[in-house]
Amino acid sequence: MSEAPELGQIGFGYRPRAPWASDPAKSRGRLFAESESPTRTPFQRDRDRIIHSTAFRRLKHKTQVFVAHEGDHFRTRLTHTIEVAQIARALARALRLDEDLAEALALVHDFGHTPFGHTGEDALNEKMAGWGGFDHNAQSLRVVTRLERRYAEFDGLNLSWETLEGLVKHNGPLTGPDGEGLKGPVPRSIIDYSELHDLELDRHASPEAQCAAIADDIAYNTHDIDDGLRAGLLTLDMLGEVSLPGRLLAEVGALYPRLDPVRTGHELMRRQITRMVEDVIVAAHANLDAVRPQSVEDVRAAGLTIVTFSDDMAAEEKELKAFLFSHIYRHSEVMRVRAEADRIVRELFDAYYADPREMPEGWREGLDRAEPRIKARHVADFLAGMTDTYAIKEYSRLFDQTPELR
Repeated sequence: MSEAPELGQIGFGYRPRAPWASDPAKSRGRLFAESESPTRTPFQRDRDRIIHSTAFRRLKHKTQVFVAHEGDHFRTRLTHTIEVAQIARALARALRLDEDLAEALALVHDFGHTPFGHTGEDALNEKMAGWGGFDHNAQSLRVVTRLERRYAEFDGLNLSWETLEGLVKHNGPLTGPDGEGLKGPVPRSIIDYSELHDLELDRHASPEAQCAAIADDIAYNTHDIDDGLRAGLLTLDMLGEVSLPGRLLAEVGALYPRLDPVRTGHELMRRQITRMVEDVIVAAHANLDAVRPQSVEDVRAAGLTIVTFSDDMAAEEKELKAFLFSHIYRHSEVMRVRAEADRIVRELFDAYYADPREMPEGWREGLDRAEPRIKARHVADFLAGMTDTYAIKEYSRLFDQTPELR
């Protein structure tokens, strides 16, 4: 049986890794062989390369839900990423996993997101429909294996197999045993890389990758409430009608009956993160007891996700997501901004595709002679890497008008 963790052991990470954890000393290595660092494990080195990348810095000016200039305190992709990393490390520590791998995966998971959040991704996907579409997860892989150009001997960051596997499969296997995509065709860039450095697309990812995936859910389920309250799209009374936040608000109200609304909201946030994290720890230990893995390979071959919510929490999380979808993501004000952002991305794509000379040096060379598929993917790579601010600046330059994203 998996040993029930004690608080002190979880909090300070004193215990050694579990048998089912990823062991950096047994990493499957990198596509391009490099000498090992004498001071860092392969996963620590991956984390550091991710943090020092250009793509990581760009997250500062990419939309999470609310466009950044709507207020200084709304989450961006970068602040979201940092919150995910904190939760992923906490889960990895509790489950005696490799914290550095979990952190690296949390820090890299949003590298492929376009400007203006999922709006930009949807617009690019439609524009690329004739050339394989656009998927932010596949784009993250392109960024770290091709588009980052920092090193003398290779393109990309040359991350370890375990980090790339977790990046691609953190939400579960992509194919069945027959190689067919489980949720539609697997993006070409993932297939191409996997042919070079087999990512075992039909198996689950490491438990560290599973920690990063569920940490993402916990982070945005919580901070989107916080941002929704700040934006005035949600109220505490509205949240009181939803099972999980409603129960937590009742607790806060009983303890602090005269607490002001702002502090009440923050008390809700901290309690919600804590409850969800603790639920995952308990549920994951129950799954470990059922599967009894003796190695990380046993986790990959288990045929199920081990790091999950309990059934009760999963139901409450589903209800919360539906609530946020209807009251924030599809709110008329958010949709109005999304429509303008959608137009910006589509018109930028059309302009660059029609005349690649409008792209900067280093991006436009040779595209006048490239076949349409290559030219379109090149334009998509350029557009996906943009920050919100750069996309607005480019739109103003090309069309001599400043878009209104308010």
